[in-house]
Amino acid sequence: MNLNWTKHWNLCPQTLVRQLYRRAVRVINAVYMATPEIAVNCLQKLLNFNDLNIQAVVTQPDRPCGRGKKLTAPPVKDFALAHNIEVLQTESLKNDEALKSKLRELNPDFFITFAFGQLLTEEILAIPKIATINLHASLLPEYRGANPIQRAIYDGKEETGITTMLTVLALDAGDICIQEKIKITPDMTDKELMEIISDKAPFIMYPTIKQLYNKMLTPKKQDESLVTIAKKFKKEDALLDWNRSAQELHNHVRSMTTWPCACSSIDGKNIKILKTTVLENECVNDNPGEIVKISKDGIAVAAKKGILLITELKPEGKPKMDAYAWTNGVQLKVSDMFK
Repeated sequence: MNLNWTKHWNLCPQTLVRQLYRRAVRVINAVYMATPEIAVNCLQKLLNFNDLNIQAVVTQPDRPCGRGKKLTAPPVKDFALAHNIEVLQTESLKNDEALKSKLRELNPDFFITFAFGQLLTEEILAIPKIATINLHASLLPEYRGANPIQRAIYDGKEETGITTMLTVLALDAGDICIQEKIKITPDMTDKELMEIISDKAPFIMYPTIKQLYNKMLTPKKQDESLVTIAKKFKKEDALLDWNRSAQELHNHVRSMTTWPCACSSIDGKNIKILKTTVLENECVNDNPGEIVKISKDGIAVAAKKGILLITELKPEGKPKMDAYAWTNGVQLKVSDMFK
């Protein structure tokens, strides 16, 4: 076995061991297509499987981010570069002839997609020798689309999951490979669910790839009669409607902690509502949005049905804070109204 030690001198020991191992075993080659933070952990864990070689990462272009509009790389790009993985960026893969040519040269067994953010054409899906595998954050066919994590919490689901599937032209409509269920606890937020899915993702993706490669897995068709769609939230969806039940409002708050963040207004000022709990589920109130109690526990607000306790919030132009501490500063009182 000839190894160019000069070329590999600067590689970390783990990377060097992987390369030596891959020269001795049959390796599965894959290109990883992803963009956001949730996909980083999956890539990191997949690198630990010595018979899986991530040839390159395809991701979105760097984009302006934050108040200063500083050009910022996708999280997956930063991780890939730090681990000596080739990064290929494109605004539109379907229109990028040079990148498609590069992918054909790589001749991968699989494309792996996880929150990539671009639709793949039939031409692109034909490039890998075996298949394109997508990891979707729901138990398909439920919650097809761009926002399955937040929608499951918003809808008050007690269970969701992750699915690996064969990618086809129709949105999230491919045959199902492997699924794993995840319990949604009563106070779980979208961020917490994202972290759970991110942790579980590689341990459902790797066996999917391995079993398909060894022809030990037969994907199954989705039941089209059970399809639901998970649409993206818009900024205006953040506004709380106090004519809903306390439980629905609590679901609303915990589903939007990453973005756009639930909000309401009082005395003409916009308040972001960060943490809540349901105090009462059954009582029916004539004045939804009315503050019924202020205590060290927080601000108790009447919903159309039930009482919602606000425990943490962020006033306009200020950092997040304890809800009770905020009431002292603004001299809030019982009978004041959230709108």
